[in-house]
Amino acid sequence: MGKASRQRRLKQERERKERRAAQPSASVPPSQAKQPPSPGGQPSQRELVAVGVAEALQALAHGQRDKFTVWVDALADPQQVLGTDAIVSRELVSYLRVSVAGAWRHGWQPAELVRHVGREKGDAHARMATDMIADEIRGYAAATVDDRWRAQLSALRTEVWWGNDDAYLSRWRDRTWDTAQDTVTTALELLLLLGHLPVLPQLCPLPGTVRPGAAAAGEEQTADKRMLGKIRALLVKAESTEFAEEAEALSSRAQELMAKYSIDHALLAAEAGRKDEPASRRLPVDNPYEGPKVQLLQEVAQANRCRSVWYKSLGMSAVIGFPADLDAVELLFTSLLVQANTAMVPAGGKRDQYGHSRTRAFRQSFLMSYAIRIGERLTGAAGDAERQVAAEVPGRNLLPVFAARHQAVDDAVDEMFGDGLSSHRSGRVSDSEGWYSGRAAADTAALHGHREVSAESA
Repeated sequence: MGKASRQRRLKQERERKERRAAQPSASVPPSQAKQPPSPGGQPSQRELVAVGVAEALQALAHGQRDKFTVWVDALADPQQVLGTDAIVSRELVSYLRVSVAGAWRHGWQPAELVRHVGREKGDAHARMATDMIADEIRGYAAATVDDRWRAQLSALRTEVWWGNDDAYLSRWRDRTWDTAQDTVTTALELLLLLGHLPVLPQLCPLPGTVRPGAAAAGEEQTADKRMLGKIRALLVKAESTEFAEEAEALSSRAQELMAKYSIDHALLAAEAGRKDEPASRRLPVDNPYEGPKVQLLQEVAQANRCRSVWYKSLGMSAVIGFPADLDAVELLFTSLLVQANTAMVPAGGKRDQYGHSRTRAFRQSFLMSYAIRIGERLTGAAGDAERQVAAEVPGRNLLPVFAARHQAVDDAVDEMFGDGLSSHRSGRVSDSEGWYSGRAAADTAALHGHREVSAESA
């Protein structure tokens, strides 16, 4: 590791620690410390609610269910002690909104935050998280929000449907038919989860920090979208066709376009003397069979001169590389998962000679074999594409360009993750039929073309 890279990593680690320290504790609501004492020394209704929320979170964090239930009841029916339902609603929404903003500062993007909440707690919590994201984002001018951020918000269909924060809890109950206790429990469990999120690398500017007019050149963006649209259309056709010959033809065309797209970007940057920088994206990798799926992403990522890092506990992988290569990885990985599932499911359930189910072993082996064979195909396609591009201009040497990009990606991974990476085993293979079936499916899968290798061995 170079001295400059080490200094950057230490600086980044200091910044992460500062962000952690700045995040409000899940057991102490953020607004509690900001409230001035009430006149006459008597606690205000807001202060009482803050105490109730803090006590409930403390009990929840320590598994004290009886104590937690007492405070949930008090918050769900607050007239006797804590004030009105409107005050409880306003305060809980305020705490949740602050926690969402804190999650953003800790590297979480809207789509992955909602997905993580859904994985950990369920659909109701994910819907409430989406509401809080909608509530927080309306405080930012649209021109100061990154395009990638806005695309995620659009996909989540964020909307402030409840009017004002005082009415949120009651409107939620009307919409979901939850009891008052269930609604408060959902809010508190979400608040606790948001207060204990790990810090992730920041992948794009935070809302409110984007300068209007700072986007990339429009002509290049249009060309990229046009090319990616062609590639996407080919892969969609390859996923849907029932004929292996047609899939192969579509595969070949997609390989050609995607390889040329990526190589042309690298050459144009080098010839123009432009100092492009690697970027990163996080892609979901879900169970079942997450190990073989990670293996497949590794093969696709490194075949496109990228590297991948698996956040196993979060169910996603970070892919680090140059933007054109990241486009290729995301398109191809998504398509190959669909194709693998399409080829695997018709095989149905499997049983051994004693009548015991071996379906899981079959599918695990199928997907692992599929991933490895895809890597082999990508290796061959990569060499062909690079030789073709080099032959178009005699004397052109691609090796220095690719070597420089490879080093830049390695440096980016080192800066983002440092020494905190470890290798993993994606899963064992124990079913020979699954292995050979997966290999056969990979031989007819539509892919794009580049070179293979494991990206997770970082």
